Amino acid sequence: MAPTGKSDSGINLKYLSLIVLTFQNATLILSIRYTRTLPGDMYLSTTAVVLAELFKMLASAAIIMKQKGSLEGLWEHVYYYTVVQWKDALKISVPAILYVIQNNLQYVAISNLEAAVFQVTYQLKIMTTAIFSVFLLRKELIRTQWMALVLLFAGVALVQLSQTSETKTTNNVEQSPILGLVAVLLSCCSSGFAGVYFEKLLKGSDISIWMRNIHLAGYGVVVGLFGVFWTDGAVVQEKGFFFGYNAWVWWVIAMQAFGGLLVAVVVKYADNILKGFATSLAIIVSCVVSVFLWGFVITLQFSIGTSLVLGAVYLYSLPKPATKLLPN
Repeated sequence: MAPTGKSDSGINLKYLSLIVLTFQNATLILSIRYTRTLPGDMYLSTTAVVLAELFKMLASAAIIMKQKGSLEGLWEHVYYYTVVQWKDALKISVPAILYVIQNNLQYVAISNLEAAVFQVTYQLKIMTTAIFSVFLLRKELIRTQWMALVLLFAGVALVQLSQTSETKTTNNVEQSPILGLVAVLLSCCSSGFAGVYFEKLLKGSDISIWMRNIHLAGYGVVVGLFGVFWTDGAVVQEKGFFFGYNAWVWWVIAMQAFGGLLVAVVVKYADNILKGFATSLAIIVSCVVSVFLWGFVITLQFSIGTSLVLGAVYLYSLPKPATKLLPN
């Protein structure tokens, strides 16, 4: 029987989602790393986080306005779910604050670690998410998933041990691998808890993902601005909010803001195996690009550790076996 157009369309959407997920995972990390190692004036990462949240909020608002058909419809929708149901909206502040912390920590980590090393180490978020899911959502992990988590930890440990802990300088930018490791570990913990908490909120509510994104980004802008003036207030007053910005910085902000929304659209066409495959491809792409752009040296120990991480990602993404029902 000849294949139907519907199945061909489904296959094409899966391949498209694979490309989008891989592009987002790899390009964002590589772009941030590139901007953080460029010579010249260094932009303030705290301001970039705020702008990414602002653009994300505006994009989500534009989507809701298109759905409602007017600006008035958007206002009524936002007013109802933000003011009338203020208790529900307030719950979003927890993951919002954690996501802002996570995004700022990512900049610190990528500024101090090679892109390939960060990409591999950041997969520990799978472990933190799994642990928080067990405790907060009462999820059960099968034996294969526990095995994957052990492989993941071993692989990341090998990758970290293959790197020197000495402070080094790239294009007059000082980098501390120890600081980068601490930042990525804290980022993984923040990501894991925020993701599980957000999932719990989504399951217990009928509010659309776009409205949730407005709440997340709104809190993110407020908390992010507080972080800007708490840590970089003197620099902002002296040199301005957009100090050190160039086209590459705006590209990174756009990737953070719109890339995540794009992934949210295509991810429904991607199953866990495809998402795991996209993560693996992104790690490989980051390794290859790091070699050519920054002279990153791939050692045997790094290769073994990365292979373990790739295997762990694949194992963890495998679907759970169907439960057989016993006859009455």
